[in-house]
Amino acid sequence: MTNKSHPKGLYLLFVTEMWERFSYYGMRAIFVLFMVKALMMDKVAASEIYGTYTGLVYFAPLIGGYIADRYWGNRRSIMLGGLLMAIGQFMLFFSGSLHGSNVQLATVLMYGGLTGLIVGNGMFKPNISSMVGQLYPAGDKRVDSAFTMFYMGINAGSLLAPLICGTLGDTGNPADFKWGFMAAGLGMLFSLSVFTLLKDKYLLSPEGKPVGLPPVKHTESGHAVKHEPLTRVEMERLAVILIVSAFVIFFWSAFEQAGASLTFFADEQTNRNVMGTTIPASFFQSINPIAIVLFAPVFAWLWTKLGGRGMEPSSPTKMALGLLFLAIGYLVIAFGVDGIPPGAKVSMMWLVSLYMLHSFGELCLSPIGLSLVVKLSPARFTGLMMGIWFLSNAISNKFAGMLSELYPEPGKAAPHFFGYAINNLHDFFMLFVVMAGVASLILFLLSSRLQKMMHGLQ
Repeated sequence: MTNKSHPKGLYLLFVTEMWERFSYYGMRAIFVLFMVKALMMDKVAASEIYGTYTGLVYFAPLIGGYIADRYWGNRRSIMLGGLLMAIGQFMLFFSGSLHGSNVQLATVLMYGGLTGLIVGNGMFKPNISSMVGQLYPAGDKRVDSAFTMFYMGINAGSLLAPLICGTLGDTGNPADFKWGFMAAGLGMLFSLSVFTLLKDKYLLSPEGKPVGLPPVKHTESGHAVKHEPLTRVEMERLAVILIVSAFVIFFWSAFEQAGASLTFFADEQTNRNVMGTTIPASFFQSINPIAIVLFAPVFAWLWTKLGGRGMEPSSPTKMALGLLFLAIGYLVIAFGVDGIPPGAKVSMMWLVSLYMLHSFGELCLSPIGLSLVVKLSPARFTGLMMGIWFLSNAISNKFAGMLSELYPEPGKAAPHFFGYAINNLHDFFMLFVVMAGVASLILFLLSSRLQKMMHGLQ
């Protein structure tokens, strides 16, 4: 292997993650619509369940990363997690099959399916991300580009998911939601099968040794191996991870409106008619991954070009840019809906513009953050720190559900957020402009200090 090539294990992890993300985003594309249109829940209840579910999905990796670091290793954790997620999707399929005849049992099956997805994701998500870094020697400059490629796998899956699961499930007939869940379950089984069959052949360290095995607990003499105490440099680097993780809460809580309030907006107040055909609301969730796949190479080229001139922004600065793009996206759509009467439909270009700008923000923040966790974490803490990174996503997603509950509806009292009255869609979207914009400004101001705490790592 030359220094310019990537290990084959990266492509195995790419495909495994791609189909797992197909499973997750396929379910997410139709989940709130399933609750509202099939289980007949109101939007507030559906938003609360959505926020709790996605929050727990990203909280569970904290536990899964710890278990893998201490006991099971990455491989076993990924296989168990994949199996549990497949079971969860098929429970949602049976929930969709029974909604018309037994809503109570369908609801119980829905909660059972969500439990399988939460626990399974906790075992799967931090461990597959951690394994990317294990394929490379310490300090290898290919790690950033490896995570960019890995991130394209994530978005290839999330691109296909709403198109396939939305086409099958979001037909206007509540009885069809089950087929979207079935497709998501089959995608998860394919991910698990590919990983299981090829892991031993391709998941190897630069020295050719298997990676992701359970940790060695004892020396030959039988004494337990103790972890070395953290050095000051290691502690400061870990502090950077914790600080930027706090800021990404503001990013994801606004970004994840895609699966909740923005889906309601697409369904009810976006003109989705194209040449006599009505586009399913769930299809709009494919705009983001399309943009990621198209523009990830552009951003990778841009960082490389700036780096060659000594002008590449630090990782915290890139993440501040991500928050700025997010705020601008909401500013655009707030302008688009300003002054429109309740129930009126607007051009889909406003929603398309928002998703494009959010995608640019994601490219500045998410793959950079994953790479940062791997580079700054001591090897013995990588799984745990990846879990902490996803913990910020957990808080974000729960917060996203709470914010989605503020979505204004005609004929209902205006919701309030810390005294801020949300009388219409313009007020609702401006909330995210302020939240992301202030977070971006503060992170910009802190970036130089955080860069010093990274002690030479970008």
